[in-house]
Amino acid sequence: LKLVFPQSGAEPERFCGLDFEHFFLQPMDGEHTERNIRLAMDYCLKHPQWRLSLQTHKLLNIP
Repeated sequence: LKLVFPQSGAEPERFCGLDFEHFFLQPMDGEHTERNIRLAMDYCLKHPQWRLSLQTHKLLNIP
């Protein structure tokens, strides 16, 4: 499961009980990207069921 984070109404806790092998959080892109990366990292560190997923091409400014 890959979840874009953060999203109102799609909090990761709502998905923890689902039968997926992997749980990924991807920081939401946009005007608050840096904040969202920090939030996703912090969440993953506190909830090891979740792993961080990054769109590397966006971080490197590759279209």
